[in-house]
Amino acid sequence: MAHTNPTPPQMTEAYSWRGRDVIGSDGEKIGTVNEIYLDEQTGNPEWALVNTGLLGTKSNFVPLAGASPSGEAVQVPFAKQQVKDAPGVSGGAELSQQEEAELYRHYGLDYSESRSESGLPEGAAAGGTAADDAMTRSEEEVRVGTTREQAGRVRLRKWVETEHVQQTVPVRREKARIEREPITEANVDEALAGPEITESEHEVVLHEEEPVVEKRTVPKERVRLEKDIETDEETISEEVRKERIEAEGDLER
Repeated sequence: MAHTNPTPPQMTEAYSWRGRDVIGSDGEKIGTVNEIYLDEQTGNPEWALVNTGLLGTKSNFVPLAGASPSGEAVQVPFAKQQVKDAPGVSGGAELSQQEEAELYRHYGLDYSESRSESGLPEGAAAGGTAADDAMTRSEEEVRVGTTREQAGRVRLRKWVETEHVQQTVPVRREKARIEREPITEANVDEALAGPEITESEHEVVLHEEEPVVEKRTVPKERVRLEKDIETDEETISEEVRKERIEAEGDLER
């Protein structure tokens, strides 16, 4: 059963895929992109010629419909075994209509006969057909972006530190003191109230204060981590290639 074809990648997106690893829908590495083939009518990337097998000695065509970059590799919506079982082609600068139709059937994609002779390697010189005497000129373009990398890690760590604290605390102590008072008219009645001659004892309990230490945990402050974003500017330089077209031979002036 044929499926609706996913959108193929753009020319500028697929241009840098040559030499990258190809990863299947099952997560298995299929091979390495050797060449990108374009649709001769639209100029869009249509096929990737992938080196597979031991030491890359075998090549298979993989549709670029639904392909997308995955890190440094290219992810395709086909399993590794399906790619390895793809029908072989004669090779060359173009795919014939029959070869392309067989490949489309193998991958379960819709195929239109208007795609006839559409497989053209990217960057190959197009001499044109009997109905088309135009030549396509291409240029490399630089696309600059940013990637997020881990630069470091920061964490909060709390530990217990013991500190010696010394404080002065006043304490009170009771001490016994003997006081003698003479017999006067004011206290003579109290002095003679008891027996004249007797033996007796009197005890006084003495008290003193002792320092008491009580420790309690008291929250002092809260500490949290915050991230600030600083923006810097960096200059990127790269070389790009441009195709030029000039005419040779006998031309009308």
